[in-house]
Amino acid sequence: MFRPYAPKGDVQKKAYHTDRFYVPKEIAKEPITDEIVKTDIERLSAVVGETTSFFMRNEAIVYVDAKKSKEALKALKSFGYEQLMELSAVDYLATRGEFEVFYELLSVEKNRRLRLKVVVKEKQTIESVADIWRSANWSERECYDMFGIIFDNHPHLSRILMPDDWHGHPLLRSYPLQGDEFAKWYEVDKIYGKEFRDKIGEENRDSARVDRDDTRNFSRLGYEVGFGEAPKDEITPIKYVEKRTPILYDDFDPQKQKVLDKRK
Repeated sequence: MFRPYAPKGDVQKKAYHTDRFYVPKEIAKEPITDEIVKTDIERLSAVVGETTSFFMRNEAIVYVDAKKSKEALKALKSFGYEQLMELSAVDYLATRGEFEVFYELLSVEKNRRLRLKVVVKEKQTIESVADIWRSANWSERECYDMFGIIFDNHPHLSRILMPDDWHGHPLLRSYPLQGDEFAKWYEVDKIYGKEFRDKIGEENRDSARVDRDDTRNFSRLGYEVGFGEAPKDEITPIKYVEKRTPILYDDFDPQKQKVLDKRK
């Protein structure tokens, strides 16, 4: 029996920022002044119709209609943007009910980068470009695996990182950081069977947890031991700067450190 399922559809809506976290300011959108890029975007608009474009950190970003994404990418490749450097998505489901799928393109000849973006609604499909760039094959599979976005006419759209029978898509913001009930029992059920749950226990998916008895994969600062040796309780003096290094920093004495009572 699985544990009772807790709905997670509104997890992202409940998220909030406090002064514990740095909230960066939105990067300014600037008009495109580069004549080469400007000409390429005008040519693109003539092919696919209306586009929205601007500069961010001196890189051109262009939005096109999702239904014309393949047509736009095929045109951009013919304009000299021959390399697809990256393809992925950003989850805005909770706030806007949509994804932003982006394609990072590079023109070596022009020495220019251009990022094409399309807005995809939840459960809306998008055309595969694996026949334009072979590198898109795995990128689209990863995008499907992590976000659940379907790429039509992909030659083999299947999971690439998670097991084929995995439930959910781990890069959705609504996906729990330490996994859900399915994730906690996946390997136990798969390898041993559900009848061994009580004997083995659920999986630990806390990436910050360090097991003092594990000397193969983890190193506890100040309590290091040789590979396979038993853990020890006495601490080894911690040194943060090696001797005979350039005199840029003073040695930091761990005994003189102070933990702030509250954030300034």
